[in-house]
Amino acid sequence: MMRAVIVFAHGSRDPLWRQPVQAVAQAIAARDPSCTVRCAYLELCEPTLAQAVDELVAHGATDIRVLPLFFGMGKHAREDLPALMRDLQARHPHARLQRLPTAGEDPRLIALLADIALEGPVP
Repeated sequence: MMRAVIVFAHGSRDPLWRQPVQAVAQAIAARDPSCTVRCAYLELCEPTLAQAVDELVAHGATDIRVLPLFFGMGKHAREDLPALMRDLQARHPHARLQRLPTAGEDPRLIALLADIALEGPVP
């Protein structure tokens, strides 16, 4: 079973906006070099989620986890992403696609942000 992770974010035309998304993907790859990691975006830039899933499946990925980098549970996370995931799962029934909770739903991230706020900037 080939595992892959897609770091999924809203998207922006500004290439600097993508740097933190790419940094998350690089950190995942550094922690587990056997895991294939891609970034994907809902709109305004590429690759789209469909393009990333299609590419990963074409390269043999059978277990694909999607990490949504949304802080809140807005329309994109609540409606758009589940619909995209259903369509992609139907298109690739032999692959296991798993949508992880949004980043903002993880209590570890909430605790980390509180720590950052209380500790101040890194010297």
